Amino acid sequence: MTERTFWRRYRRNRAAVLGLALFALVVFTAIFGWLLYPSDPWAPVTRPFLWPGERTAFPLGSDSMGRDVLAGLIHGAYVSLLIGLAATAAAVGLGVTIGTIAGYARGRTDDALMRLTEVFQTIPNFIFVLVLVAIFKPSIRTIVLAIATVSWPPIARLVRAEFLSLRERSFVQSCVAIGMTDVRIMWTQILPNCLAPVIIVASILVATAILVEAGLSFLGLGDPNVMTWGKMIGDGRDSLRTAWYLSAIPGVAIVLTVLGLSLVGEGLNDALNPRLKDL
Repeated sequence: MTERTFWRRYRRNRAAVLGLALFALVVFTAIFGWLLYPSDPWAPVTRPFLWPGERTAFPLGSDSMGRDVLAGLIHGAYVSLLIGLAATAAAVGLGVTIGTIAGYARGRTDDALMRLTEVFQTIPNFIFVLVLVAIFKPSIRTIVLAIATVSWPPIARLVRAEFLSLRERSFVQSCVAIGMTDVRIMWTQILPNCLAPVIIVASILVATAILVEAGLSFLGLGDPNVMTWGKMIGDGRDSLRTAWYLSAIPGVAIVLTVLGLSLVGEGLNDALNPRLKDL
């Protein structure tokens, strides 16, 4: 599929284009926001509980310690997105590796790896993440590894199913006939044909990882040394009756980001689905 064909299919879904615009805005804010708005999100800069719009210098107001909410929102975008992307990358790497080996080897190797996958799938994801983060010191690395630990099984099962379907195709048998090694067949012939569904699922995993991190921070299990949207929501929960905007503003940011990623995933499914025909 050419890039032109991909984009033509993708833009048919207007909701997906909107989702891409939302996600692009979040990425732009995460990368360049601190240059456009370099205020320190930890520094008290005005009186506490300044409401949004009350002073033009602080468009989104201030929190209970007089910190700029907009500065926290911009700097939190970078950390929240970094956690989502890093956890997804780790989960995809592990899931693809296990799914590739299980789907190509089959037999006892497949059975053993799938039993391991089922063990992880039987444990409630968020509770498992809570336990892992509570056991180890809460930090960005711990949170990323914990989210990746519970996120890889769906990727592994998806890749395994694709391998089982493609392993008997004629192009694979031709590679075997000419003496190509198993490792080369797996990584250069079969795996590239499995990437489309993996990319679609990965877009959803990024959104899920951001939500999980927000939940951890809300419960006080986030990294105390970094500003995230979840931490902002957690810091504002004690003032919900008098300053609900402290939790509402980062909450809206999370909703828009997750919505954008979900719509992007839907658009990728439409664009990469080989069963869809050009109109």
